[in-house]
Amino acid sequence: MIKTGTKWDGILEQLDEYRYVIPKSYKKGMSVDALIFSSPKLLPQLAGDLSLEQAANVAMLPGILNHALAMPDMHQGYGFPIGGVAAMDMSEGVVSPGGVGFDINCGVRLLSSNLTREETRPRLEDLVQALFKAVPAGTGHDGRINLSNKQLDAVLTKGLQWAIENGYGRERDRDHAEESGVMPNADPSQISERAKKRGSTQLGTLGSGNHFLEVQYVHQIFDEEAAKAFGLSEGQICVMIHCGSRGLGHQVCTDFLATIKPQMEKYGISVPDRELACLPINSPEGQSYLAAMAAAANFAFANRECISHWTQEAFASVFGKKTKVDLMYDVTHNMAKQEMHKVNGEERKVLVHRKGATRAFPKGRPELTSAFKDIGQPVIIPGDMGRASYVLVGTERALDESFGSVCHGAGRLMSRTQARKGREAKDVVLDLAKKGIIAKATTREGLTEEVPDAYKSIEDVIDVVHSAGLARRVARMKPIAVIKG
Repeated sequence: MIKTGTKWDGILEQLDEYRYVIPKSYKKGMSVDALIFSSPKLLPQLAGDLSLEQAANVAMLPGILNHALAMPDMHQGYGFPIGGVAAMDMSEGVVSPGGVGFDINCGVRLLSSNLTREETRPRLEDLVQALFKAVPAGTGHDGRINLSNKQLDAVLTKGLQWAIENGYGRERDRDHAEESGVMPNADPSQISERAKKRGSTQLGTLGSGNHFLEVQYVHQIFDEEAAKAFGLSEGQICVMIHCGSRGLGHQVCTDFLATIKPQMEKYGISVPDRELACLPINSPEGQSYLAAMAAAANFAFANRECISHWTQEAFASVFGKKTKVDLMYDVTHNMAKQEMHKVNGEERKVLVHRKGATRAFPKGRPELTSAFKDIGQPVIIPGDMGRASYVLVGTERALDESFGSVCHGAGRLMSRTQARKGREAKDVVLDLAKKGIIAKATTREGLTEEVPDAYKSIEDVIDVVHSAGLARRVARMKPIAVIKG
């Protein structure tokens, strides 16, 4: 047993330094154990929320396979903990919108440049101004593209490819994005008019909350082979972009949650928490949600591609047209995907929910594009805006233990309300400036809610990821400028 200083003392079983189990005997209705990837440093930080209880509740969902999983960035979410992963049997299992999240395909992409930190520093202020002007940010903010209904349906169907075809992207980017930037089986007709209206003016916008555009430099290389394959080198300037499907994706989740309860009764499904509302995967309603989710995911792929296009233009306006800013990789979280995995030694198709978690596949997986087939999938895990972020590479062990999944960030320690309390945006800007980081936001809350202290230590989180074998360190990135909503 492990001491956490919480009610979990005497319940949580320790397998090793980085793996802990809530046994299925803990709660009536759990059909599998909950496997928690954490550490003695991180576990006590869960004392103030319900994330471990949520992981136990996920273990009660119909058709769940192997374990309910929680990553080292875990914290309380809607139904599932953030950092929650669950794979479902395709015939007996369910799909849960709460296991995907409101910001469908919220993802992270890394752009790599041919500039160095030394070359960039003298004109960094100019670059921040150019980026802030080029990329719309903030709650509900409209973008630079107004889509007709026909155009929006094309975005929802084609994803990243729509951006390429319409001059907002590059053909090579398809080889540098998860799913090549488009989810199959998307059906725009499954998305409400209200959701479409919200999305029609938001393509190419950053949003607010924990979304950001961050100028970084490669601070340290850990794996020379993988870094070379990814095109990363020490001192290199990169840009990390974190955003998703905006108001459209949020509305899709809201719409389906509003209609699920009577449908659950029809299928005889009960759950321990109403936020875990779910439907059989193969039911007409379950398939309708998955088709709408895929369409919202395609909006997010196109959204990040458009933001990248304007980021590239901003760099060229400051450093000249010969400046190269290319997509290294685009990873997704907040998704449910059909994938082939081994279950009890047998290869089978399953539906993997990754809520605030991302894929971490090793080399050779058929899902990987040609650029990464021989090295493995890049895994991008941002930290907070004052410390560091990481690039890693997927491993075989992740396939064995977590359905090829890993965390998506550092994970919050404080709620947004707690983070804002007693803080002034100007003080946050000054504190970051002392670290050599320029911060610019459309609102005061964009800075105060996202202070570094509001997040777990990225070093502690990455230590668990690397030491547990879920992904292997490739490079540490440090911020020099950040733009928030």
